[in-house]
Amino acid sequence: MMNERAQHLLKALIERYIADGQPVASKALSLLPGVELSSATVRNVLADLEGMGLIASPHTSAGRVPTARGYRLFVDRLLTIRPLDQVSLQELEHNLQPDSPQRIAQAASSLLSELTSFAGVVLTPQRSDVAFRQIEFLRLSERRVLMILVTLDGDVQNHLLVTERDYTPSELIEAGNFINQHYAGQGLSAVAQRVESELKQLQGDIAELMSAAVMLGRQTLAQSGEDVVVTGGSRLLQVHDLSDDLSRLRELFGVFERKTELLKLLAQGREASGVNIFIGEESGVVTLDECSVVTAPYCINGQVVGTLGVVGPTRMAYERVIPIVDITARLVSNALSFRE
Repeated sequence: MMNERAQHLLKALIERYIADGQPVASKALSLLPGVELSSATVRNVLADLEGMGLIASPHTSAGRVPTARGYRLFVDRLLTIRPLDQVSLQELEHNLQPDSPQRIAQAASSLLSELTSFAGVVLTPQRSDVAFRQIEFLRLSERRVLMILVTLDGDVQNHLLVTERDYTPSELIEAGNFINQHYAGQGLSAVAQRVESELKQLQGDIAELMSAAVMLGRQTLAQSGEDVVVTGGSRLLQVHDLSDDLSRLRELFGVFERKTELLKLLAQGREASGVNIFIGEESGVVTLDECSVVTAPYCINGQVVGTLGVVGPTRMAYERVIPIVDITARLVSNALSFRE
């Protein structure tokens, strides 16, 4: 169990290292405001912290640097989050207005990269979860109906339905109005679950059309699957901690290009209730062992449909990056949610 003095020194060391990127020597640490300890005392505490695996001594320096384990303790227990500055907040609010999920994902990824100087990543919604705005049925001929489905992002899809009986135009209008009134704005997965429990209560004719709408809509939307939008990967070339190892940097760009590992990682973040941080090997992706990934889920009408975040070095200003990711996720959720 760490005492308060050890926690204070660990926090001071990590903050100093994040600020200037140089190993922190005990003498320099003892001179920091608020430390008020002798160099000898600081050395003893640092030796204990090193024994706990929280800091390490690079071979080329007498100073210490945080380990991934040290960063984890710092983030979980010692970090002081800074409120997002007004300029950054206004930029996010201005650029994340209601639009299609694809354009919002691109805008969010670019903003995350611009505001943090790292790579911005956004897991786009599973298309089977995308909310629909409107459904309309048009009679083509006897027992043949055209279903027009408009998704929340403005995608218009036409499906031919072969029905069990002939419907009049007024019946099809009534069915469309009923479905739009009770289900518009919801993801088709959620609608499907509701339909299973509510179909028995619906009029038989509407139930048939409702089932067909959900089935065909989900089949078509699901075909596009998920994707990851990555913006600003080249910014990592300017990050000293990563650019020193060009082979590792090439591997990192390979992760951005393949996207497979990012898909799996961001899918984990979708299960989190708020900001989730993967430090070093916690990501489960070997190439990201020198990186941290800060993610947060975003929603459509309260239903989690994707994840967004930042990929950068473990030496990042977590107190600033975390609120940027958190607020971006909230604004994306607001921009995507359906309104009458």
